[in-house]
Amino acid sequence: MSVPLLDLKAQHATIRDDVVAAVMGVVDSQLFILGEPVAQLEREVAALSHARHAIGCANGTDALLLALRALDVGRGDEVITTPFTFFATAGTIHNVGATPVFVDIEPDTFNILPAAIAAARRPATKAVVPVDLFGQMAPIETIAAAVPGLPIIEDAAQSIGARRMIDGEWRMAGEVATIGTFSFFPSKNLGGYGDGGMLVTQNDALAERLKRLRVHGGAKQYFHDEVGYNSRLDALQAAVLSAKLPHLAGWSARRRANAAYYDAAFADLADVRTPVVRPENESIFNQYTVRVPRRDELQAFLKARGIGTAVYYPLPLHLQPCFAYLGYREGQCPESERAAAEVLSLPIFPELSDAQLGEVVSGVRAFFGR
Repeated sequence: MSVPLLDLKAQHATIRDDVVAAVMGVVDSQLFILGEPVAQLEREVAALSHARHAIGCANGTDALLLALRALDVGRGDEVITTPFTFFATAGTIHNVGATPVFVDIEPDTFNILPAAIAAARRPATKAVVPVDLFGQMAPIETIAAAVPGLPIIEDAAQSIGARRMIDGEWRMAGEVATIGTFSFFPSKNLGGYGDGGMLVTQNDALAERLKRLRVHGGAKQYFHDEVGYNSRLDALQAAVLSAKLPHLAGWSARRRANAAYYDAAFADLADVRTPVVRPENESIFNQYTVRVPRRDELQAFLKARGIGTAVYYPLPLHLQPCFAYLGYREGQCPESERAAAEVLSLPIFPELSDAQLGEVVSGVRAFFGR
């Protein structure tokens, strides 16, 4: 039985009529750039995230870039982040002229280590960019306490709808940080039929600046307060995302159920370290990522059985050739390096059948002789 890593066709089949109607509404209007569909999605994401403002943009990478610009991060500044994440997290820091400063991760959650952030702070440090990896929120409140006064950009590209108990209250991804950023890349829990991104913030002034920056730096057409970007979320993508948003909680719940099935099925396998979700977190499981010995052999074994997997991420950012100018060496972020050699993500999408889940479990257990 074939089990893909992700099956977007299966999801589309369940919502096709709603999505097609939403898209055709935009087509019939012939109004494709920003407009009411984008404003509607912004209101919906702001409500989901418990944020005063949500600002749509072209993609998740631009969301990070715009956030950095809105906080005046630039040449001569340093920004602390994790090396165990998608490239955009650090690439945007470089692209605004600042210097990425990489610190290590927690070995169980894969999220950035707050104590390491505090140790890396210097006079040039302008911001911190933690990542909610694989759908579990980073300890935002602990990070804020570790570096008081520094703005925090929460890279929540993989965690829309995730939440964390802070001071006895559930807080949503993007809610507590200075700025939270989301991606609507098709593989995300809330994915578009193309690309898209969004920022959320509680700060009125930052929201207004972000709105200007996404349209060439001007609040009024042909008048520009600063040099910005062409980073607008188009109405077609907004319409698709609004049609899908009511299903997000159910999809994420199903992912958690699939994760619980795997957890139980692998509980007796000493060689399989299943994901750790802290009790104060509710993950949306954008990925279900295990740590295993002989990772590459296991991946090849599962591929031969028709089971899709992926390695997120095989080379930490501090060791990427493009960041060689920063002078990092092997061994400086040991937990990130160990994770890169051991992680493997298994199928977790909501539409997995019981038979497909069983096939994945059987494949992993067969590899380890169980």
